[in-house]
Amino acid sequence: MESTDLKQPAPGAPVQETAAPTKPAKVPAPRKKRKWLKPVITLAVLAVVIVVLFRACAGGGNPMTSGLYLPSPATVQELVVSVSGTGAIEPIHSYKVTTLVKGEVLEAPFEEGETIHKGDLLFRIDSTDVETSIQQAQLALESAQLSYRQLLNNQEDSHKNATVKAAASGVITKLYVDEGDIVSAGSPIADILDRDNMKLKVPFHSADAAGFYVGQAASVTVDGTMETLPGVIDTIAATDSVGPGGTLVRDVTIVVRNPGALSDSSSGAATVDAFSSASSGVFAYGESKQVVARTSGELTSLTVKEGDRVAEDQVMGSFDETDMETQLESAAIQIRNAELTLKNAQDRLEDYSITSTIDGTVIEKNYDVGDTLDTSTASATGIAYPAVIYDMSALTFDISVNELDINKIQVGQKVEITADAVEGQTFSGVVDKVNINGTTASGSTNYPVTVLVDGTPEELKPGMNVSAKIIVEDAGSVLCVPVEAVSRGADGASTVQVAGPGALDDKGNLTDPSKLETRTVTLGRSDESYIEILSGLEEGEVVYFYQATGSNMMAAMMG
Repeated sequence: MESTDLKQPAPGAPVQETAAPTKPAKVPAPRKKRKWLKPVITLAVLAVVIVVLFRACAGGGNPMTSGLYLPSPATVQELVVSVSGTGAIEPIHSYKVTTLVKGEVLEAPFEEGETIHKGDLLFRIDSTDVETSIQQAQLALESAQLSYRQLLNNQEDSHKNATVKAAASGVITKLYVDEGDIVSAGSPIADILDRDNMKLKVPFHSADAAGFYVGQAASVTVDGTMETLPGVIDTIAATDSVGPGGTLVRDVTIVVRNPGALSDSSSGAATVDAFSSASSGVFAYGESKQVVARTSGELTSLTVKEGDRVAEDQVMGSFDETDMETQLESAAIQIRNAELTLKNAQDRLEDYSITSTIDGTVIEKNYDVGDTLDTSTASATGIAYPAVIYDMSALTFDISVNELDINKIQVGQKVEITADAVEGQTFSGVVDKVNINGTTASGSTNYPVTVLVDGTPEELKPGMNVSAKIIVEDAGSVLCVPVEAVSRGADGASTVQVAGPGALDDKGNLTDPSKLETRTVTLGRSDESYIEILSGLEEGEVVYFYQATGSNMMAAMMG
């Protein structure tokens, strides 16, 4: 501190009196402060600080001695292996309402901030048009079903008509068609004649015939040959007629076996129970039938030829039934199409009533009763969703983990969570899901890992950015060095640098980096800053690692 000495008169000396001034002395004006003086002083002080730091580092063994190498002793310390990442808080479940339908909102019985439950109605939209579509689809289905039933009812008749059967037992005397012919309904197919049996129709007196019955034995006498043949009554006329001489007669038909000489030009008389016929009659063949087509189409099969003997109802051929099968298949397809159309219309009707898919709280409500809901105009209106619901019963977020660390992550591992928006607090969570669907960029793949927050902290809000540290393993107290101190060679060996002879001065400062020696070490677990040394170093041994000069100076200036 500067001080000012004041002169005093000598002891005993007379005191000199000073005459009072005749006028007050003029006080000089104060000098103006120089604005450049303060910055200059600041720079000078900073320069002094830097010089002092350099001297302190040189005298105290600071790594500033080398300018490029930092020392670090191998120390036993707590090591927690972890993997870090960042993400944004999300609710455990969210439902952003979407719809493909549009129309006037008739009901919207909820408000923002309200708690709703799964299945609760959110919006009911006018569905007049789709209800009309449902009615039309129901009518179309009923019509298709009716057509199908009609075809089924006709199928049996169609199958019967498509089968060609013999109309009687006998010999085929003529075929009118060949296999493969296209035949129209009603066209002749074959003539069948029964020559083995002959029929003789003769009149009997009505009084005599009244006692006859079908199946009764009879005797027939052939005119000319007078041959007598046994027979049976086949039919008896139901009414009488006037015979020769005005007598009442009734026709009786008798069937006999043809001995071979009878034809349709032969004649004869009959006797039944000693009653003789009133007159003779002409023989007729037992059957003379023509088979005709009962349907139209291709005659796909014909199993007989002229001269073949057939029995009554024997199958002789058949028509193609593909057309009927095609009609049935077509009718069945129409039913399925009608059913599908109806179901689609009914499903669309369900779309007009929008319900919540989760329990949660309404975060946004963008439409109300009377509004026209049309999500196709979202880009123009700026309304992305009609409503948004969050399930805040739990919170979650995703972080991205590099492929080098993903195998360390397992479901259930504890997670430490911090948020810049919530200073001074740490939250906890667990790994909930490890997704193996990674994303590759720039030759490296990252995998999404989902973290579930413990509890439901009110401080964490959806959208908040958080930092997460997944606790992979608590290694306990182990021997460690900084990660930067370890080098890995091309052969896979891990090494550190330690001081060799002549590398240090008397004070232990590194003076000759060229005399650092490389030592092989065995590595263990690591976190982001330190790595475990399993062998190759002892506690307290100092390792040296290269650092840029600028970072050393900054470290020194920061203390």
